[in-house]
Amino acid sequence: MNDKQIGKLIQKESERQRNIINLIASENYVSEDVLTALGSDLVNKYAEGYPNKRYYGGNGVIDDIENLCKERALKTFGLNNKTWSVNVQALSGSPANLAVYNALLNPGDKIMGMSLSDGGHLSHGHKVSVTGKLYKQVSYGVGEDEKIDYDKLIKLAKKEKPQIIIAGFTAYPRKINWKKFREIADSCDAILLADISHTAGLIAGGAFPSPFKYADIVTTTTHKTLRGPRAALIFSKTELSNLIDKSIFPGLQGGPHMNAIAAIAVALKEAQSSSFKTYTKKVVENARSLAKELKNLGWRIVSGGTDSHLVLIDTISNDLSGKDASEKLEKAGIIVNMNTIPGEDRSPMNPSGIRIGTAAETTRGNNKKNFIKIAKRIDEVLRS
Repeated sequence: MNDKQIGKLIQKESERQRNIINLIASENYVSEDVLTALGSDLVNKYAEGYPNKRYYGGNGVIDDIENLCKERALKTFGLNNKTWSVNVQALSGSPANLAVYNALLNPGDKIMGMSLSDGGHLSHGHKVSVTGKLYKQVSYGVGEDEKIDYDKLIKLAKKEKPQIIIAGFTAYPRKINWKKFREIADSCDAILLADISHTAGLIAGGAFPSPFKYADIVTTTTHKTLRGPRAALIFSKTELSNLIDKSIFPGLQGGPHMNAIAAIAVALKEAQSSSFKTYTKKVVENARSLAKELKNLGWRIVSGGTDSHLVLIDTISNDLSGKDASEKLEKAGIIVNMNTIPGEDRSPMNPSGIRIGTAAETTRGNNKKNFIKIAKRIDEVLRS
């Protein structure tokens, strides 16, 4: 690289990634093929619009790439193109969710999503997000067992009558009863949006329950357990697809990032392999192994365990804030993120827990025995 300054920084970051234990739940490592697509000549092409409906010439190959990506997205999740459609142009998860609201809601309408401290996401209507400024959030949380209380949730839905209900989370480690969410949405005539950004890869690999039988809309990022580039997908029932497409373009975005769309297509093909299915099962096994060992070592695991790649640890019960825990671990080469926990009474910038994920280190080949060692190392560092 002629730009030596940036070249050195890229090299420095590559070295950092190689020399740490990466337990960030929303990170993973892509294949060489995904990187090749991201760094290809596709980055040069402007492709505003959709296949066969572009505003620029020279998009014949680009149309083929986008159509192939859409075909692979539907196939990866076992969907029929007569029932489901997919938009592959969303730049990331938060804009994807905003595009759904923009397509289906009016400003001031109610969004029913999980509260941030209990595991929800900013883009689910939180007040600091544009989604919370345009729409009114009706938040739900977890019960005393730190799991979703579906009976309480349906009562809230009937009372508040939201226009859209979001089933999907950023720091909730348990399985989701998609059927119950469908019943709850039907009870108040709401649209059901499943945000599977964290579990999409697990769902594709058969290691986590799928929402597609029950949801009207499914959004996901592609860079977490799906092991693709930083981008997003919006699946919708075909009767809603035109509204979604118009909301993405021209509603919120201009030209799509075709290099990222090609990289998504590569990752989706990889996700259809038997080796990927094996990988996703190992991700969940490793998370459970990690959670069990940390629990044995005296750390309180939120909800008592995990059904996914994600483990939430209450550190404040051991007199250590999430921020302090994260900083101590980073100095020891273990990367996690500080995180709020249910019943949080501290600042999100210095919360009561940390969030740990097993997807990235499973990609690197670590197994259950390795994660038991990692748990012991975490315990050793945090107690030092």
